[in-house]
Amino acid sequence: MLSFPAAWAIATGHLLVGLLVYIASALPDVFDGSLAKASGRTSRRGAFFDSVGDRVNDTAVLAGVAWYAQDRFGGHAALVALAVLGASQLVSYVRAKADALGIDAKAGIMERGERVVVLCVALVFPAYMLWLLWVIFSLSCVTAGQRFARVWRLAGKPPAPEPKPLQRGTVALRWRAWREELATRETIWWARSARPRSSPPGSRFFAGSRRPGATAGRWHERRASARRRRD
Repeated sequence: MLSFPAAWAIATGHLLVGLLVYIASALPDVFDGSLAKASGRTSRRGAFFDSVGDRVNDTAVLAGVAWYAQDRFGGHAALVALAVLGASQLVSYVRAKADALGIDAKAGIMERGERVVVLCVALVFPAYMLWLLWVIFSLSCVTAGQRFARVWRLAGKPPAPEPKPLQRGTVALRWRAWREELATRETIWWARSARPRSSPPGSRFFAGSRRPGATAGRWHERRASARRRRD
């Protein structure tokens, strides 16, 4: 990890060297997640290692900044960098806990990328380092509050019901029930169509020995006998 050489360079006052090494260590951490998703090579181990590695890098670099601030400014200057470390860890913890609950909490005005940029500016202009550290601390607290409010709001909503797993044989049972119901309706329809109807007086259509519905009745009987033979 290049964060440890960067922390040593910053702590010993070699800010330019520490800045270059810190940028070299931060760029892969910023873009490795996007590259992994684009290439389709994401994994749970990779996500876990990336998250833990980011926390280690932040801790090491901010410890080096605290050492340098204490040597240059004296007093309690190191506590400002330690406060930044605590606020940044809180931002990351809120997101990690939200991910464990199944809630997306990636939001806020001071995420890790923004912290890296402002910290690099502080290394370029060491005279304004304490002021920039206070900016990081304040905006990190705001970001933690934003994420907390988002998770609190979304966690209060009832979770969406999970779809019930399709049991084995359910489709076959439904298909058989549907066929049986269709056969029953067909039998009822043929039975109704085979009933003799009374001919109206004076009607020539129903005259003769042929009963209305006789053809349909014979057709229904042949279908029923064929069905019995199949069964």
